Amino acid sequence: MAGTSATHRAPPDYDVVVVGAGFAGLYQLRRLREEGLSVIALEAGSGMGGIWHWNCYPGARVDSHVPLYEYSDEAVWRDWYWEERFPDWRALRRYFEHVDSRWDLRRDIRFDTRLCGAEWEEAGRTWRLTTNAGDSLRARFLVLCTGFAAKAYVPELPGLGDFKRAWYHTAHWPHEGIDLTGLRVGVIGTGASGVQVVQEAAKVAAAVAVFQRTPIMALAMQQRALTRTGQDAAKARYPEIFRRRTETNSGFDYPGSGESALAVSEAERQATYERLWRDGGFSFWAGGYSDLLIDEQSNRTAYDFWRDKVRARIHDPVTAEALAPMEPPHPFGVKRPSLEQTYYDVFNQDNVTLVELTRAPLERITPTGVRTSGGGHHLDLLVLATGFDAVTGGLTGIDIRGSRGTSLGEHWHRGVRTHLGLASHGFPNLVYLYGPQSPSGFCNGPTCAEVQGDWVVELISHLAQRGMTRIEATAEAEQGWRDKVHGIASMTLFPRADSWYMGANIPGKPREMLNWPGGLQQYMAECRLVAEGGYRGFALDGKGV
Repeated sequence: MAGTSATHRAPPDYDVVVVGAGFAGLYQLRRLREEGLSVIALEAGSGMGGIWHWNCYPGARVDSHVPLYEYSDEAVWRDWYWEERFPDWRALRRYFEHVDSRWDLRRDIRFDTRLCGAEWEEAGRTWRLTTNAGDSLRARFLVLCTGFAAKAYVPELPGLGDFKRAWYHTAHWPHEGIDLTGLRVGVIGTGASGVQVVQEAAKVAAAVAVFQRTPIMALAMQQRALTRTGQDAAKARYPEIFRRRTETNSGFDYPGSGESALAVSEAERQATYERLWRDGGFSFWAGGYSDLLIDEQSNRTAYDFWRDKVRARIHDPVTAEALAPMEPPHPFGVKRPSLEQTYYDVFNQDNVTLVELTRAPLERITPTGVRTSGGGHHLDLLVLATGFDAVTGGLTGIDIRGSRGTSLGEHWHRGVRTHLGLASHGFPNLVYLYGPQSPSGFCNGPTCAEVQGDWVVELISHLAQRGMTRIEATAEAEQGWRDKVHGIASMTLFPRADSWYMGANIPGKPREMLNWPGGLQQYMAECRLVAEGGYRGFALDGKGV
């Protein structure tokens, strides 16, 4: 076992190894270097950006508007300009190259390097890491920044291996791209990537078949072009915008109303919903009434408003009922909303067909297409927009062996256990950001990368300055945090839907709340209390090396 047989006492190669070069990983690399620590980042892709290195499917773009979706460092934003309020994947790639030009990160990143395994060596109090290149590294601390969407989910579709045409998961789209012009395209899945692909395919494809299991409650993006003049004028407010985003529960700068949807008149409520709808993006979801995700009656007012907005755009009443049912399939907002620009409109086109899998279940993938109980659909290209083994999959997909020789996947086999959504018992000197039981999928990514990331940097710096060589979450702290996460979740409407928030999209995965549901403010308050209490819930030790 790792904790008993290891005898290696040589000094580690690095103080810290960071895994992942997205928003969180790059921020860690920069900040840890500033603390004088030796650090290197491992990145499986050939470029920076994390998910934005891999996302290149048609229509891929961010669902958080700028400048909220960027770093708060003035050295980065002062001379950077976007072309759109919601940038696409190409713009995000250019942005991360710009970040590198300001932070000089590339020299400490190993690209095309995937972490395959990590084993804790108790004798030397280090992590021994192995990569796909056969390298072996040793580090005092391991910081995992793999993101909540690192492991694509490809369902076991009967006959998929027999399909003679091309098929791709949206997360594994060819970087050279695919011309959809004149093709017969099938899209399985109606989450964010499905919505985006359908919008683009509908413009040029000969036919688009959209295979829907559950209707997506997509929100109006309200995209718009940005000018340099307008951004220059807005940059005077950027420091205030970045400050405000750290003071909300969502990591955005939406203030929220602070009152119940039922405490105001219907006229006032409708006016508020209209304003949020015009604002676009996640305003309608994260910037509305305080009890939207708690009270079913309040939630229904939001659903009805959304439903009526959508149905007004769809000509065929049968299609309208399938896409925006009169009765909600689940409470509004308990699945992450997607943002759309023309998604509902394309179903008015002759080349787009909606296939309701609840009415005509998928039977198998044939060599030439998809067959449901209602008939066959001949395809040239099959797109799997089937999501991810979210939040935990990117971590459990790595063979990480702790002090007892147990893998992280085995430790979480019957449910996630963490302290503060940052660390687990039996895995010393291991920290994960944007991970399970942290704000993660409920928080704007760059905001979380900075506020949660600063806490981690302060922790590691604190340990290094005091000669501490080992830190480990206690079993009691793990259980206490788990109870707190589940207790808060039970008071919300989130358990009412089978979402990736609940791990319900992956067969066999424990059904439980995977994100901290109490908001960013309470989360960071809990983290500060732990730090002020001498890192309560962690066992610290400076002996043994």
